[in-house]
Amino acid sequence: MNLLIKQARIIDPNSPHNGKKLDILIENGLITSIRKSISSKVKTVTNANLHVSPGWFDMHVNFRDPGYEHKEDLNTGMRAASFGGFTGVACMPGTNPPLQTKSEIEYILHKSKGSIVDVHPIGALSRELKGEDMTEMYDMHLSGAVAFSDDKNPVKSAGLMLRSLLYVNWFNGLIISHSEDKEITLDGMMNEGDSQSSLGLNPMPAIAEELMVARDISLVDYAKSRIHISSVSSANTVSMIRAAKRKGINITAEVAAHYLGVDDSALEGFETNYKVNPPFRSKKDIQALKRGLADGSIDTICSDHSPEDAEMKNREFDHAAFGIIGLETAYAAANTYSGLNKKELVEKMAIRPREILNIPVPVIDRGHNANVTLFNPTQKWTYSKSDIKSKSANTPFVGTTFTGKALGAYNNKQYQEAK
Repeated sequence: MNLLIKQARIIDPNSPHNGKKLDILIENGLITSIRKSISSKVKTVTNANLHVSPGWFDMHVNFRDPGYEHKEDLNTGMRAASFGGFTGVACMPGTNPPLQTKSEIEYILHKSKGSIVDVHPIGALSRELKGEDMTEMYDMHLSGAVAFSDDKNPVKSAGLMLRSLLYVNWFNGLIISHSEDKEITLDGMMNEGDSQSSLGLNPMPAIAEELMVARDISLVDYAKSRIHISSVSSANTVSMIRAAKRKGINITAEVAAHYLGVDDSALEGFETNYKVNPPFRSKKDIQALKRGLADGSIDTICSDHSPEDAEMKNREFDHAAFGIIGLETAYAAANTYSGLNKKELVEKMAIRPREILNIPVPVIDRGHNANVTLFNPTQKWTYSKSDIKSKSANTPFVGTTFTGKALGAYNNKQYQEAK
């Protein structure tokens, strides 16, 4: 599909046109011209405050396919991603069966091939995500897995984590760690604190996250390998990651956008759509997350898109599933709550995720493949049920007014308007 983008502010630090307001002509998937003014009869996109950046990339999504397609499948997941402005995602292995052999990796790649959203599978670290036996990670790497993780199942065994870090090191692989000591969180439901005490719910103390992060920092330093900490939520975790980076330890980290704008007091109505793992924490933790983003301690912003069907959410709080959908609101939440400017958000949501996963970063310049996101960073809009493109609807943000909206995405010769 051919497309003319009119008078868009280009936000791309790798482009010679960075910061300029120009027209961009895309023909047959290629950027063929970037000038002050271009005339063409092709489909034209205009907006009062139009911005364009390299296509956004979410390195933490759950598409539930194969096995749980009643919650989300690849097609509905990609639809939600493109509506949210994402042209690339990395999907977690928490499926049934898990993404634990090259067959499952190839299934994801084959089923999503040629779509507007590039889907990159993350392979399981251990068989059946049980934290016992290591998978054939090299075979999955050769088939296209971009990293390895046990998703929301923390790797309890320090020995297995160390062996995994050593194993992937020789092919420059990446381990993604969900940091939670289950012997501390047990049947916890929310952050430990005043709100938790008043509600009488079992706690999920921040120290459960911090102990595992401290362990993994020591292990990755010993192995001289690479590790990525998923969904950071605690102030002390941010401090430890900051200190590790200063020592030259090869560690990166992410925060999900919803953790930047919601604290644990939101659970006082027992709304199950606020039940997430890790849990929403205190206002102090939120401020620490924002400082971590600002100084580079936290590298990326993701959605942690976790679809759950109504049966798993519409029940008593103790028995409801963890997780919320987030692809459609990730940029809006990040832009509204993070305190980052538009250039910093593009770095966190388009460039650094790809760099961490060793995926080529798109560049907005003549002769390059067109992989771009169109957005308006100042547009105010209210998220409604009609904006939900995911198969599941487990979000607390319906009715929330955000600042900043994805307007469309172009990739693989396809354009999807975000409406």
